[in-house]
Order: sequence, then C-alpha cells, then structure tokens
Amino acid sequence: MNLATDYLGLRLNSPFVVGASPFCDNVHVARRFEDAGAGAVVMRSLFEEQLEPPPPRVAFTIDSPTEATDSFPEFVEYQLSPESYLRQLEHLKRSLSIPVITSINGHQPGAWANFASRLENAGADAIELNFYQVVSDPSIAADQVETDMLETVGLIASEVKIPVSVKLSPFHTAMSQLAVALELAGAAGVVIFNRFYQPDVNIDDVEVQTSLRLSDPQELLLRLRWLAILSPQLRGSLAATGGIHTFGGAAQAILAGAHVVQLVSVLLKHGPSVIPMLVEGLRAWMRDHGYERIDDFRGLLNLRRCRDASVFERANYIRTLQSWKV
Repeated sequence: MNLATDYLGLRLNSPFVVGASPFCDNVHVARRFEDAGAGAVVMRSLFEEQLEPPPPRVAFTIDSPTEATDSFPEFVEYQLSPESYLRQLEHLKRSLSIPVITSINGHQPGAWANFASRLENAGADAIELNFYQVVSDPSIAADQVETDMLETVGLIASEVKIPVSVKLSPFHTAMSQLAVALELAGAAGVVIFNRFYQPDVNIDDVEVQTSLRLSDPQELLLRLRWLAILSPQLRGSLAATGGIHTFGGAAQAILAGAHVVQLVSVLLKHGPSVIPMLVEGLRAWMRDHGYERIDDFRGLLNLRRCRDASVFERANYIRTLQSWKV
C-alpha cells in the first residue's frame, strides 16, 4: 500500500505530519519521528510579538487597570528567539530528509510578514501561518478581521517562492468563502483547525486560570465536517489537525478530503512509537478496502457527492434531532 501524498506541492512519503510543537526543538527527537515514518515536521510557532513588540494597551482587571502588554512573556521566556529559530531550522534541514515546515503565529499585518523571506533563505520547505485572535473589541468588525488575514497572506506569499499554508480557527461565519479568498490571495493550503486554549475560572481564588489541554478524538468531528465541505471547493491542499489519535481517525479525515493529518497530542502522549502503529493500521485498512494509494479514497465522502450541500446539511441536522424520543 502506497501512503505517499502531495501536500503544498511537496511529495510526502506519508500523510502523518508532526504538527507545530516542541518536537523540532531537538534535532535528535525530530529524527526519531522521521525514522518512525512521519512525512514532514512542523516547527513550533514563532510569534509576531517576538518580531514586533505590541503597542501598549490598557486592560482592566478586577482590582485596577493595567497595561495589557505586561501580560506578554519576556523575550527570554520564549523557547526560541527569532535568530535561534533560524539556526534550528538550518540544523533540521541538514539532519532530516523529510520536509521541514515553519510556523508563524500572528493576527494582523506587520513585521512578522517580512520575516518569511529569512525562513525561506534558511531552508524552510513551506510556511504555515497560524492566525490566532480572540476578537474582544466591539469596534472590530468581522470583515476587518478577515481583510487583515487576506492582506497578511498576500504580503507573505508575494515575499517568498515556497508554499504558504494558513491555519484557521473554526469561528468564521462563512468558512467556505474565506478559504477560497485565502487561496486567491496566495495560500497553497489550509490547515483546520487551530485549537484555542480555553481559560477556566477558579472560584476559590476568584481568578482566571489558564490551562492547556490535549485534544481528544471527539474533536475530529468538527474537522470532518469542514474537510468534506471545503475539499471540493479548493484547488490547494487540506490538512486536518486536532482529534486524530488512531489510524481510523486518519482514514476518516482523508475520506473527507484531507491530504495530510497533523499529529501533536497523540505524540505528546505516546511519543514516536505511535507513528508506525498508525502507518501499519492505515495500510491494513487500505488493503482490506481495496485501495492501493491515498488518492484512491481521498475525498470519497466529501460534498461533491451532493447536488445541494446546504440542503444535505440542513436535512441531516433535522433528521438527527427528530431521532430523539422520550
């Protein structure tokens, strides 16, 4: 069974990609994932705040107003500085034979867009733009958020010759229109979805409590829906990230239209040894179903099979609710 797949114009030997995470901070660890069967690796994100300090803004707390920028980490607290990020990229490229994708995390046009050419010069095979923004300012309209995203993608795509992908959140009103617009702006692919951290409330200390939770397989359902919707509409690549913990989850994502699946949480739990299990599991499933190549079944269950996707979605929603009885 041939697991090779095309992603962002790159030929990968496997659809299992190590998503943006600390794994690439260590070359030896990254090589273990390559040896285990990963098709590519994505470096941890470099943040726009590391390249262009944010302007001071006032944030009001329970006690008193403070400078919002005081909440950002000091530069020494970031795991990789911009210069060490470039050096680590160069080390990875010398040590690995699989593609190395870099990641930049931001939310508005600025200096971080200019850093893309330095990533290209250091050997990056592609750049993943991770747009993370929780819009709490009521003066910012939805169309302004997306306009900024499109401008940023256009700026970066015009600066480099390597492919640029965009990692989206699921909280956009017209996801299909945005994905097509991003492609027209220069994006070679879309990654769905960014996992927003969810703050908790500590009622004993009366404080907001931050935490980072790993994904679980239930989160894959949202990705499957949008993979199926987007895959017939985009010419570029689709990556699924979040909730993929088994070879079955990978098969589901590919059936819905994904070119690759990005893994992080399952790797943090089990390490590189889980990748051969996923590879062999997917191969066995393909053999049982008579598929020789990934392309034989990619997108078989997307909405291209529907004459009217909106009617299909609405009808299934109603049918599901009507199935409940008391």
